[in-house]
This record gives sequence, structure tokens and C-alpha cells, in this order.
Amino acid sequence: MSSRSLSSYHHGGQSGDTADRLYTVRERRLAGYTFAHRGRQFRLGPLAFWLVLGTLALMAVWSVATATYFAFREDVLTRLIARQADLQFGYEDRIAELRAQIDRISSRQLLDQEQYEQKLDQMLRRQSALESRANALSGFGDVTSSIKPSSRTSTTGGATGSPSKPSPINGKGAFLVPNDRDLALDYRANIARNGGVSAAMAKLETSLDRVEQRQAAMLDSLEEVYALRMQRIRGVLSDLGVGGVRAATNDKARGMGGPFVPPHTPKEAGGYERQVYRINVARIAFHQLARTLNNVPVRKPVGGQIELVSSFGVRPDPFTGAPAMHTGLDIHGEVGEPVRATADGTVTAAGWSGGYGKSVDIDHGNGLSTRYAHLSSIDVQVGQPIKAGQIVGKVGSTGRSTGSHLHYETRLKGEALDPQKFLRAGQRLGENL
Repeated sequence: MSSRSLSSYHHGGQSGDTADRLYTVRERRLAGYTFAHRGRQFRLGPLAFWLVLGTLALMAVWSVATATYFAFREDVLTRLIARQADLQFGYEDRIAELRAQIDRISSRQLLDQEQYEQKLDQMLRRQSALESRANALSGFGDVTSSIKPSSRTSTTGGATGSPSKPSPINGKGAFLVPNDRDLALDYRANIARNGGVSAAMAKLETSLDRVEQRQAAMLDSLEEVYALRMQRIRGVLSDLGVGGVRAATNDKARGMGGPFVPPHTPKEAGGYERQVYRINVARIAFHQLARTLNNVPVRKPVGGQIELVSSFGVRPDPFTGAPAMHTGLDIHGEVGEPVRATADGTVTAAGWSGGYGKSVDIDHGNGLSTRYAHLSSIDVQVGQPIKAGQIVGKVGSTGRSTGSHLHYETRLKGEALDPQKFLRAGQRLGENL
């Protein structure tokens, strides 16, 4: 065999082996799986085999799941129902709790509203009481106008010298919501900014406290003023030697009367009422003393500054130069200058009286009398009632006189007293006249 033939043989042999191998693989792929049952054989391809196997596996899983579901279905349903019941009971309990909370809040709101209404009613009654007290204090206008704020009043009512805030005395509706919608909104917003209704009521109550403290301080000042004035008047009357002088009762002409009922404090009177009672008693006593002063010649007989020419006591006689008793005061004055009564009284003499010239005598009661001499004219007549400050005549130089002046005398039970003592007492009394 030639080399070419051998070569061809070898190549041919290799090609045959490759073809065999390819055929074997293809045969295996096409062969699949062979199954025998009762002498019969049937063949399944790989794809069909795996498809059947997967279907069987799925059916097995489904069967197991179905069996498990049916086996544990009662337990699962029981648990689900129990859980649903628990949730429902929980919701119902929560709703009941919320309802109870709402009821508590509503009850608390009603209670708070009742408390607010009661507190507001108390403040309104207190405000009304303060208003009545203010009206009672206004009856002491003759003294309150002269009372200056004390340090206690300044500390309770505000800083001294700073304007105090308006009190709620004359504003009963100050706490009520305005009718206008915008004003009401502003009012509510203001209350909300200031801490709510409780804070607003607390501020109102604090304001009422300040008013009450100011009124208490005013009452203390009133009682003190009356006591000081009466003490001053009694001291002056005692120094003048007329401490037992009584005021003349001129109220008969006013149509007043009624049985005498002694004053007494109410049984259930508080501190304020008792203090007002004491002030009223002191006020009556003060007015009695003030009326007594109306009959005491402590005022000046001429206007302006008194220019004294000759004082009371022993002096050289202006005509002879010999020692002589001067029973009054010689007060300089121009002719025609008015002469005024120094106290209330009744004219007992009006005309010419020897060396006194034209003179007027006034009886002031309780033994007190005054004389106005050397007048150029007389403007009153005997028996005429006179009020303090009323003109009784004009300055002149009638009678035993060296020039125009007023001769003024003060007498107690006919005895001449130094008029300067009475005039100095008038200066001491000042605003009490």
C-alpha cells in the first residue's frame, strides 16, 4: 500500500470514528428515558420527562399545602377571630376611656364655669361695696380735699408721683365681653395673651385689692385728720380760756327735728363699718367745735395785713401823755375802709358811745363780746344777727381819736382781754376757720 493510500486510510479512519461518536451522542439525546410496565415499554424524551417531574412536584407541594391548611384551618381562624375581638375590645375600651375623659373635661368645665361665675359674682358684690364706700367717703369732702396721699397709700396704690391706673369702681361691665365682634376678638386675644380668664380675673381682683387698700388708707387719714383738728381747736380754746364755750344752735329755723336716738354700731358691723362710725362721730364733734369757733372772735377785723398802732395794756395817753390802760388794739386804717365782724353774734349796741365815737358792740354768746370804735359810719343796727366776716361799719376817726384807725376790743364776761391772743389763735387754726 502506497503512502498516499495509507494516508488516506488514516484520514478516513479518523473521520469514521468522529462520525460514530456524533451518532452515539445524538442517539443518546434522542433515546430519552424508557419505562416498562406489564411488559410494555414507552419512551419519554428529556423535556417531557422533566416536565412531568416538575408537574408531579408542584402537585405534591400543593397537596401538602392544602392538607396543612385544612389541618390547621380551625386554629388559624380561631386566632384571627381572637385577634379581631381583641382589637375590637381595645377600640371599645379606648372609646369608653375617651368618652369618660370628655365627660370629666365637660364636668370640669362646668365646675370651672360655676366657680368663675361665683368668683365673678363675689367680685361684683365687692365692687358694689367699694362703690358704696366711695360714695360714703365722698360725704367727707370737707376733709378729704385737704388730705395728701400718705406713704402707705403710695406703696399700696402705686409709686408716689406716678399716675395710678383707673380703678374698676365705676365700670361694672369692665369684665364683660364687648358686643362688637372685632372688639370681642381683640378682648379675647388680649385675655389669651395675658394668661386666660383666670389671669384676667386675678388682675381684676388685684385691682380691687388696691382700691380697697386705698380706701382703708383714706379712712385712716380721715380719722387722723379729724383727731388732729379737734385736738388743735380744743387746745386753742383752752389757751384762750373759753374751753367751755358751746356752739349756738341756729338750726331751729331749718325745720329739723325728731326724737333723740343715741347712735350705736350695727351688731354685725365689720372693721370698715366700725371705722366709718368712729369717723362720723368724730366729724360731728369736729363740726361742733368748728361751729364753736364761729362764735369765738379769732378772725381779723380788717382785710390785708394788720398794721398795729397801739397794743393792749398800759400806755401813755395820746392826749395827756399820762399812763393809761388801753383796753384794745388800735389798728391803722384809711377812712372808709370796711370793718368786719370777727365772729358770729348779735348786735347789742350801734351808735355814739362817748370817747369811742361811733361804735358797734356784738355779743357772741358764752360771755364773749367785741367792740369796733371810732367808725366813720355804721352799717348794722341793734338786734341784727351777724355772721363772721360781715361788714359792720367803716374805719374813721370819731370820738377821742388823733387820726383814722380802728379801735378793736375783745371782752369775756365784761372783762377786757388782749385781742392779739385771739388773733394769734386764728392764725394757728388756719384752715379750720
